[in-house]
Amino acid sequence: MIVMEPLPLPSHIHYETILQILERKAQRVAAKDPMTQTQIQQLILTLRKAFSQQKQLERSCDQLRIPYEYHWSLSNQTPDHSPEA
Repeated sequence: MIVMEPLPLPSHIHYETILQILERKAQRVAAKDPMTQTQIQQLILTLRKAFSQQKQLERSCDQLRIPYEYHWSLSNQTPDHSPEA
């Protein structure tokens, strides 16, 4: 069996934090400018899609038994590991 280095992936909290900032704060501030409001909505949709695609990748990795780990930063020393299958 080949031991593969875990695939580094952003921690889910990164998506959740950014989405909360955009949904709860940025939208409210930009409410008076329709163009900015539209851009924020597009950004929110893009981030939701990226998060969904990452989850799909994680499911594929689980099925193929490819290890992955969540990273909190670029200098992560102790990542959270993927669930054991």
